[in-house]
Amino acid sequence: MLILQDVMYKHPNQDVLFSGLDMTVHSAQKIALVGNNGAGKSTLLRLVAGELPLTSGSVFLDVKLYYVPQLFGQFDHLTVAQALRIDQKLTALQQILRGEVSDENMHLLDDDWSIEERSREALAYWQLNDVDLMQPLSDLSGGQKTKVFLAGIAIHQPELVLLDEPSNHLDMAGRGLLYDYITHTKNTLLVVSHDRALLNLLDQVFELNRKTITAYGGDYEFYRAQKAIGIEALHHDLHSKEKALRKAKQVERESIERQQKLDARGKKKQAKAGLPTISMNTFRNNAERSTARMKGVHEEKVDGASKELDSLRKQLPGADKMKMDFDDSSLHKGKRLVVADELNFRYADEWLWATPLSFQINSGERVAIRGDNGSGKTTLVRLLLGELVPSLGSLQNSASRMVYIDQEYSLIDNSRNVYHQAQKFNTGSLSEHEVKSRLTKFLFDKDNWDRPCAALSGGERMRLVLCCLTLDPIPPDIIILDEPTNNLDLQNVEILTNAVNDYNGTLIVISHDAYFLEQVNVTGLTEL
Repeated sequence: MLILQDVMYKHPNQDVLFSGLDMTVHSAQKIALVGNNGAGKSTLLRLVAGELPLTSGSVFLDVKLYYVPQLFGQFDHLTVAQALRIDQKLTALQQILRGEVSDENMHLLDDDWSIEERSREALAYWQLNDVDLMQPLSDLSGGQKTKVFLAGIAIHQPELVLLDEPSNHLDMAGRGLLYDYITHTKNTLLVVSHDRALLNLLDQVFELNRKTITAYGGDYEFYRAQKAIGIEALHHDLHSKEKALRKAKQVERESIERQQKLDARGKKKQAKAGLPTISMNTFRNNAERSTARMKGVHEEKVDGASKELDSLRKQLPGADKMKMDFDDSSLHKGKRLVVADELNFRYADEWLWATPLSFQINSGERVAIRGDNGSGKTTLVRLLLGELVPSLGSLQNSASRMVYIDQEYSLIDNSRNVYHQAQKFNTGSLSEHEVKSRLTKFLFDKDNWDRPCAALSGGERMRLVLCCLTLDPIPPDIIILDEPTNNLDLQNVEILTNAVNDYNGTLIVISHDAYFLEQVNVTGLTEL
């Protein structure tokens, strides 16, 4: 069905993204394509879809394909019909029905007389009854745009479907429809996603890196178990190499000390024997050469062990390399922080919530805010932050410091570089060395300190925000995370999860990712 042979792709600047990739996808397979941020997962889907040219190699495809891209507003200038690539068929159908039965219109329609009816049924399945095919895509929310492209599957009726982060921006109802489609479809699927619930609906995992695609014979949990075995073995090797390096350094130190003692003893004997100066110089030179040779041998062993250790450390996952050190919030557990009483907000003449909200959030709690798209989650956050004033009821907030982290990580100033962004949060006057050391812990080594923040990926922006929060000596009483796992790969979701679990303050999470909410130990729920 789909065969990739010796595929290479170079960026326009000639940097090689990956090369020598071979992969075969058979009919009815449901495959998850995973890999670290920047591995090229989305690029590979675009190559298969024919949206990017191969640098070398070949792609063989003998079935009809449909591609659901990851959305960043790149289609906002199109109508719904244009985005779905059915605008010409619809226009031809309408002209034929008006009596304009030309060869061109018949060719464009291609006997697809049910195109309009099928399109409306597909949009209705994805809860888009109110969306018009001629409507600009820019009028729709992120979740609605995703659903438009998902509706295209039923419209185009392909055999192979490529899905790039399809659950991004979907609410719980939308995710439920997506999961049901994936479970019951007979289509062959190749899916890029960080959604654990979705990944475990797929039959097999392919892991992409720069040199190869590795197939694992099971779902995502099976893949994780296999990776965990490898990481455990890596940690074992790392421990052995660290022990070997310490031993090599100890042997080097003891051998040099022993040689120096022998040389000193020999020098004393030679002095007592009253040997001529030329002989004394010869003995001294010989001793120095012997010590230098011994030192060189041991330095070579130490250097070899150090390089092996560095190589192993580079293989560790990002979450294993990072060290989190959030300071604790000064508030005692259980203190009332937020109290909402009959809260509501009015837009024009319409109340946002049919039933006013009443809830309480205590210090140390972990609470999820959940609701369908358009249910008022963002408005509630703005009320919590004091950016809006309630139209009805009251909202008391006694937190002295709150940090809001949106899905674009807008705390990052794109006009700064990585180091200067970190310094912006260094209100406790940490030294330059300490700031750079902290950046290194968050996987920003010296080659990244001068990088412009505007060039950072979603995962890199997330790590930099976390680093900045640890630099501030005053920890936030409340952290609000707004769809934090959108636009993150699986490795960075794991990093974020570890960081959140190291934070002991109050956490408010807006997310449709049930697995993430479970992993960060959310216990309270406010349903909108």
